[in-house]
Amino acid sequence: MSTQDPAVAAVHRALAHNRDEPEGRARNAGAERLVAEAEATGDTPLLLDALFNLASAYTYSSERTKFFVPFARLLRMWDARPADFDSSTTSQLHWIFKWVAGVMLDQPDVPLASIEKWQSEMEHRYRLAGHSERAVRQGDFRIARHLGDTGRAEAAFAAWLAADRDIMADCHACELHGQGTWQADLGRDAQALATWEPVLQGTYTCAHEPHNVLASSLLPLVRLGRLDEARAHHLRGYRMVRSMESMRGAVSSHVEFCALTGNEARGLEILAEHPAYFTDDGDPDTHMEFHVATALLMRRLVDLGHAGRAVPGPAGSSWTAGEMLAHAEREAGVLAARFDARNGNDAVGRRVRERLGGRPLVDRLPLGVRAQRLTTPERPRAAAAAPEPAAATPADVPALLAEARRLTGIQHPGAGAAWAALAGAAERTGTELDARARAEIADHAGLDAFQDPGTAVPSFETAAELFEAAGDPGEAAACRVRAACATALADPADEALAAFDAACDALRALHAAGRATPRQLSGALLARVRLQNPGPEAEEEVARLVAFAEEHRDAERMASRLADALVLQARLTASRGDVATAAALFARAAAVRHDAGLPWYAAEAEALLADLSLQCDDNATAETSARAALDHGDAHFEPVQRAHLHTVLASALAAGDRNDEAAGHALEGAHWADEAGEAEGLGAWARLVLGGAQLRQGRTAEAATVLETALPDLEAGHHDGRVVQARWWLGECLQDLDEPRAAAEQFLLAAEIAKGWDEQQDHAVLAHLAADCLERAGLAGEAVRAYARAEELWRGLERPAQVVRTLRARAWITLRDGQGGVAEGRRLMERAAAEGEAALAAATAAGDLSGAHHLRAELAGTYRQSGELVVRACDHEPGDAEDDGSARAAYEEGVAFAERAAETFGPGDDRSAALLMAAWLEADLGLPGRAVARAREVLAGYAGREGAIAERRVAEAHALIEYAEDAGRAGGAGDAEAAVHGESGDVQGD
Repeated sequence: MSTQDPAVAAVHRALAHNRDEPEGRARNAGAERLVAEAEATGDTPLLLDALFNLASAYTYSSERTKFFVPFARLLRMWDARPADFDSSTTSQLHWIFKWVAGVMLDQPDVPLASIEKWQSEMEHRYRLAGHSERAVRQGDFRIARHLGDTGRAEAAFAAWLAADRDIMADCHACELHGQGTWQADLGRDAQALATWEPVLQGTYTCAHEPHNVLASSLLPLVRLGRLDEARAHHLRGYRMVRSMESMRGAVSSHVEFCALTGNEARGLEILAEHPAYFTDDGDPDTHMEFHVATALLMRRLVDLGHAGRAVPGPAGSSWTAGEMLAHAEREAGVLAARFDARNGNDAVGRRVRERLGGRPLVDRLPLGVRAQRLTTPERPRAAAAAPEPAAATPADVPALLAEARRLTGIQHPGAGAAWAALAGAAERTGTELDARARAEIADHAGLDAFQDPGTAVPSFETAAELFEAAGDPGEAAACRVRAACATALADPADEALAAFDAACDALRALHAAGRATPRQLSGALLARVRLQNPGPEAEEEVARLVAFAEEHRDAERMASRLADALVLQARLTASRGDVATAAALFARAAAVRHDAGLPWYAAEAEALLADLSLQCDDNATAETSARAALDHGDAHFEPVQRAHLHTVLASALAAGDRNDEAAGHALEGAHWADEAGEAEGLGAWARLVLGGAQLRQGRTAEAATVLETALPDLEAGHHDGRVVQARWWLGECLQDLDEPRAAAEQFLLAAEIAKGWDEQQDHAVLAHLAADCLERAGLAGEAVRAYARAEELWRGLERPAQVVRTLRARAWITLRDGQGGVAEGRRLMERAAAEGEAALAAATAAGDLSGAHHLRAELAGTYRQSGELVVRACDHEPGDAEDDGSARAAYEEGVAFAERAAETFGPGDDRSAALLMAAWLEADLGLPGRAVARAREVLAGYAGREGAIAERRVAEAHALIEYAEDAGRAGGAGDAEAAVHGESGDVQGD
């Protein structure tokens, strides 16, 4: 039956569609149906095509065991009537023969003797067909490796590499993957990565590579300390395999990587995306691998104290980590035992046990994506306090007391820890401390618990009584102020505020009587300002405090009080919008603390200055201040402070296009935000900065993954500006990853937010980007509507060049996708030209030289594309028997448009391209003299010039001259049309 038969043609089309469907049972079911439909047509070549399609679909799915059914039928057909197979189907049959032993090897119920038999059968048939033994030796290697027979595997490996490559050899990418994994198995991680390098760099790729190589490289990279690459391979690689049913083994490698790098929560997220992997048993080998990785992850959770945590599992069931650990270990063990029973050794079980015993390779490898750490984060400890002796004696207590007072005297962040160590040692040794020492311990205990007035207030009251007993009424009064302040901060009722004022007045009276120090009084004054609402009264109060601190600057510890007052004054100043003055005050506060030898306290002012500077787009000051704050205070910062500073620094660096360093600090910011439990707010901002930096580095797959995890938190926080930016960047990533439909969705969602803004520039750009992506995705109708919307927005913004581009884009869609045909395309191009001419005239009249130059280029491009559109619309070539003269007229019109474009462009590379376009068209119109003359004009223009464009234009001009002067030329219009297509560029170039 002819392939022109409608039923045959329909099955051919359906087969092509089925091959493009995602891997899985739905595609398999469609492939099964198409075998029946092909058989019903009686067309043997079609049936062969359908059977090969079904075999491939089964192989790359969770139903691999079904592969043998179509293969057995194909083999029977070959043995019965080999003449029914042409060269292509003969090659396909031998190709899938390679899969037989491999699929059998992954099925523990298939006897080893059968596997060896089919491997020998493959060798026999390959020899008869004249194929190289390379694929056969590769199959031998796989069997030996699975059996744990290292000697046989090494011999087969060498034979595999020594054999010639032919059409039956696996693709380069797949071969390199197998070679590298063997090297990694032997502990040769560096050699494995060198083997994989051509795949990782994109030299060799296929439908499943670099997907597998990225997964296999994760642990070798971590073991070699190449952590940045490991992170990148995870973010890029998991994105590639997460929707591919046949990639369960690769997904398992990503789960194992998470379990061994402190990313347990990320591993749980991956498990949650693949519930079917727990139950799909058509490929026992990867089923076992998945349960091994799951068990390893669950072991980590149990070890971290999360045995009772709910974890993902098979759909419709609930599990705790402890339950899933037992289940996954049992499943992996049962499968391994089946393989070992088949193989007659314990090689598979031994490998499973070794992997289940894996320990973390690093404490934590931050990935940048949102995944809360499951352990309780330890706050960074101040490095100042001297470690307490393991078994303190009464004789040690005086030394601990002296150290605590020393650290307090220099106002070191470790002072609180030192007082706590002293209290513990005194209690354990039964050492009696004097009243003052006990007062100091109680005071610092209150300071450590300041946010909890139920604990802090009794501590301060005890300290006050003890200081009174020790003869220090000033410090006693200061403790009562602190107690009142803690109470008022927790509940600022009138009664609490009145008590606080009374405590301050008492301290002020003591100072006036010479019984309290300036430091004690200034502490009370600082607390008073902090309890006030921002406003003129608070600013006046803090100004008096600054003056008081300046007056007593040389008194004990008053330099830090002055700095505290300056920081408070800067905050109040910034709150009313006087940014410049606030910045100067923050800088002065930092300088005062440095002068006083308190760099760890200077970090606070530097951090605040960095934040303020970033908000004001003073990126240089933001960078230097953030760096200084991290240098001076990083060891003493809480995680949230570290997160904020790293993110501020990353933002400042990104604004200066220093994306490598920006990405590093943004990653740190995201890590510390997660540690601090601030993943939703601060962490989302850090991930936004990280994603943008990675995008600008060209690391689009990583950026897409990071931005996707940031978006839900940004939206939950109602950060519209950041949401728009995240979706914009994500859309650009998806464009680069060749996912235009998904990119269009992101641009449209961002545009929906931006349409409500007063400034419509972003709305217009996003609408235009969405239109470009819709056109690339083949959604012509949606693209036309999006371009029309963009045109409307650009008109409102008085941006004629962009209006022209939207019209040109719509013109091309009408021609290519039947949205109006040639007539509508010409009409839109005419509108684009008219818009460009009017805008150019207006800019010229207004003396806008820059604008006129830009518009002239757009207008010339429109003339040229008008000519291209007219020529591409032709069904025939000039002079063809079928031509009724319309093709010649169209080519002549194309020449006129090209001439007009060249004239409008003026001297330059664009003009030479237009001249060559006209010349090609003239050559096909039978005007070789004119064509050669134009080509020689181009050559004259490039005489003595160098560079890629010059070389390309000169080469094209010479080719054109040779073509035009060849009296016996053939296919001229094809050459001209190719030149038109090649030089015009895709509509997306607009």
